[in-house]
Amino acid sequence: MKLSLVGSVAIMTLVLAACSSNRQARELAYVERPVEALYNAAADEMDDSDYISAIELFNEVERQHPYSEWARRSTLMAAYASYRSRRYDDAIGTAQRYLSLNPAGEGAPYAYHLIALSYFQQIVDVGRDQRTTELARDALNDVVRRFPNTDYARDAQLKLDMVSDQLAGKEMEIGRWYLRRNQHLAAVNRFKKVVDDYDTTTHTPEALHRLVEAYLSLGLRGEAVAAASVLQYNYPESDWYRASYGLVEGGGGGAQQQASSEGWLGRITPW
Repeated sequence: MKLSLVGSVAIMTLVLAACSSNRQARELAYVERPVEALYNAAADEMDDSDYISAIELFNEVERQHPYSEWARRSTLMAAYASYRSRRYDDAIGTAQRYLSLNPAGEGAPYAYHLIALSYFQQIVDVGRDQRTTELARDALNDVVRRFPNTDYARDAQLKLDMVSDQLAGKEMEIGRWYLRRNQHLAAVNRFKKVVDDYDTTTHTPEALHRLVEAYLSLGLRGEAVAAASVLQYNYPESDWYRASYGLVEGGGGGAQQQASSEGWLGRITPW
């Protein structure tokens, strides 16, 4: 037991000595470098698409020269390098850190835009949860609101159209699911949300047609004719209108005449 104890103490001593040696080596490896040299080295790594090395060097600029203009630039560049390497959460976090320190900085518009792009790139198909899509929508709207009449705002507005189409598609998927299970009131709520909130998307004609289906299933012929009228007024050449016309006509005649006479419904619709 004594020999074993002595051996254990010796081993512990060697381990502690090794750890101390490693710490000293790391400390000796730290050499302060001119800020321009560090930043240019990071930029070279970016040019070579070695984004991980670039991030480390940009972070080193910030660590060694924390209050310099180079540090502010490096924070943004580290966020961009994270974005390019598809580390979107890191890109968002780094851009937000820049904004917390430089809310009115020259790079603020780009930081907000980079956050929006990072959320946008994580959007998943409509069969999955759309929380990230909602975050992308909010971030893109923030760019448009804060920086109107800029290239950032114009790009954000284009992406907002795609985001709206995505969110409308999710509502349609859920609405169809309810319709197939004869849960017509729940389906109506989903289709109405598309018509009310996403009226400029490609899903609106189908949403109106599905409203016709759901209302007829509920025995609400007047509401079905009203939805068909809006569909006829705004999308008279669409297959969805022809399908709705067939449903209403089959349910009791005079749909074309009713749709025409109730065309004023379309005129009060903001499309």
